[in-house]
Amino acid sequence: MGILAEPVERRLPIGADVIRGRGVHMRVWAPDHRSVEVVLEAGPGAGSRPRPLASEAGGYFAACVDGAAAGTLYRFLLDGRGPFPDPASRFQPDGPLGPSEVIDPATFDWSDAAWPGVDRRDVVLYELHAGTFTPQGTWAAARDRLPDLADLGITVIELMPISDFAGRRGWGYDGVNLFAPSRLYGRPEEMRAFIDHAHALGIAVILDVVYNHLGPDGNVLPDYATRFLSRRHVTDWGACPNFDDDGRDGVRTFVLANAEYWIREFHLDGLRLDATQDIHDESTVHIIAELAERARGAAGPRPVLLVAENEPQDARLARPRDDGGFGLDALWNDDFHHAAIVALTGRRHAYYSDYSGTAREFVALAMRGFLYQGQVYPWQGKRRGSPARGLDARALVCYLENHDQIANSERGERLHRLASPAAHRALTAALLLGPASPLLFMGQEWNASAPFLFFSDHRPPLREQVRSGRIEFLSQFPTMALPEVQARIPDPSEAETFTRCRLDWSERERGPHAEALALHRDLIRLRRTDPTLSAAEPPSIDAAVLSDHCWVIRWFGHGAAQDRLLVVNLGTEFQPSPPSEPLLAPPPAHRWVGAWSSEDPQYGGRGTPPLETTDGWDVPGPAAVLLAPAAATAAPANRAGTRAPRDTTITPQEASC
Repeated sequence: MGILAEPVERRLPIGADVIRGRGVHMRVWAPDHRSVEVVLEAGPGAGSRPRPLASEAGGYFAACVDGAAAGTLYRFLLDGRGPFPDPASRFQPDGPLGPSEVIDPATFDWSDAAWPGVDRRDVVLYELHAGTFTPQGTWAAARDRLPDLADLGITVIELMPISDFAGRRGWGYDGVNLFAPSRLYGRPEEMRAFIDHAHALGIAVILDVVYNHLGPDGNVLPDYATRFLSRRHVTDWGACPNFDDDGRDGVRTFVLANAEYWIREFHLDGLRLDATQDIHDESTVHIIAELAERARGAAGPRPVLLVAENEPQDARLARPRDDGGFGLDALWNDDFHHAAIVALTGRRHAYYSDYSGTAREFVALAMRGFLYQGQVYPWQGKRRGSPARGLDARALVCYLENHDQIANSERGERLHRLASPAAHRALTAALLLGPASPLLFMGQEWNASAPFLFFSDHRPPLREQVRSGRIEFLSQFPTMALPEVQARIPDPSEAETFTRCRLDWSERERGPHAEALALHRDLIRLRRTDPTLSAAEPPSIDAAVLSDHCWVIRWFGHGAAQDRLLVVNLGTEFQPSPPSEPLLAPPPAHRWVGAWSSEDPQYGGRGTPPLETTDGWDVPGPAAVLLAPAAATAAPANRAGTRAPRDTTITPQEASC
């Protein structure tokens, strides 16, 4: 057995590629070294002496190693030091510092040839953590739950990061093996089976990727190339990849290959880019813009969804390249979440301090996307945001819960535990019927009892540093700066902190959990089937404030019968007097009738009398009610309940909701 140096056609520019009939072609970027040797430690080809890789231009080393095959465990010697795992390993069966395993992606038998890809016009996202989504915490167990998500109406699963990391548990944002799906959830083929089955059920899958920093434990990239980490930029989590200084070409190749890899080899339907404000690049073409182009190229004709998290709310990320943007499809909208938290809980500390939670904010969110588009943001003492004019409303992702925001509390409690049930139902309706793309966090659809806490598994002294850092971060909230509260914050490294976060799927069919599930299922079905709310070309909308806690959104459909009016009241019942807001007027020769209400008894509500009566409007609260036009063949009831001959309940013949 030896080294074959002839040129080969590779899937990726780095890593170990199986070449039919010729072994495994291995290529690494190690510009700081004079020699690289591969050691085959177990499996096919193991037992021979270290074998050298040939030096190539640009600091690369490569060779075709005959005898090696899928299943071979290997590591590299760098100038005789090591061994080190492959920085582009496709799998680390024993963790980040163990041997890398050769994986042949061609051996998986995909069944999704007819899968059309994600429909960006019909996006209902569902964020999940593979380790806590089920009690087993495996891809196989998660696969068994996919029919439940299909029945709910989810169209896109957003996986929290799965690149391998040190320890036995973690959120995934400290990944160090960016090409290796974590061994904690199963093997790569099991992840592929999860995605393949999701496609069979009509669900797209995108992956949260972290290109702004690397984890503090198990990262061998600097051993291969000291220039992999930037000397010019830092992040809140330490050093970041070097995209714009000496040595940047190898780093950019690595990250761009990673983005292509997930889409090409795992058939993923897109990426969610974590904390893009800390992906620092002063190059002529920003790495994010180049990454978007590469990701779409990897998908071929299949459409993909590229989403960014960006705390400063830079709308350029979601604008086309020829319009000065970066070419992504959507941005997370923290403004919606922060306004919702204030509205539902009354809490206005730390980064919630610059929100009122009033109807005015929700009207602005519906009409203009972000709240902060360049104004001074007092909490930070500087301007925040950029103009969002011209962005499709669906280019913003709104949510009531996500992994960060649930965990940024003492006990990691779900929002339904902190708010009144009626107000929580009403704002859930505003989220799922609103013009933006909605996101649910796993278990939110049934008001899961499991918290979501920050958990990790590091060795001392990093373990203590992580705990103290977490407490320091949470101390921005005055209540969590109190010693008696800090003493109760769960230790991220304790196994129980992790296990408490696992969803209990048995509770979803019981009592209030079943009511919450029915609420979410019906709202998503309404969003996807109502001819106005689901129109391929969204109708024009307008919105108005009725009181500090009540607002309306009006959809102007194609024809009078297609108009819709959503009334959301997070306060007490009230009568707008006078009812002079023009959006309250039904189309000519029509009247408003109830099409859906958050106060339906099947959701735990108290019922909903007609909103418009001969005495004016009577808006229940807290509640959200969707109204549709019906032919005005009779006068509405009066406030006392006396009715004209026909009922005001909508019928399928009157409106298709």
